[in-house]
Amino acid sequence: MRYLQFIIAIVVSALTSLGSYSTADARNRAEYVLPAIQDTYCLQGRAWGYPGTCQFSTYGQCMATASGTGGYCHLNPVYCRADAS
Repeated sequence: MRYLQFIIAIVVSALTSLGSYSTADARNRAEYVLPAIQDTYCLQGRAWGYPGTCQFSTYGQCMATASGTGGYCHLNPVYCRADAS
């Protein structure tokens, strides 16, 4: 009987510490989200939406990734703005 109480105490202790660890781990992960990479060309399409995945520095890189996926490449809207001066 003592062993059963001991085992229950260990299981409850382990579950309690596991729950607090996973909550703290989730908070830490939320703080360290990498910023989105923005470059000159964006891969767009049904799977990527608008403006799409904007991580390509050349049109060729973008088109090579889009090949066979039904996607297409355009300039990043951030780089398409007209200068007022």
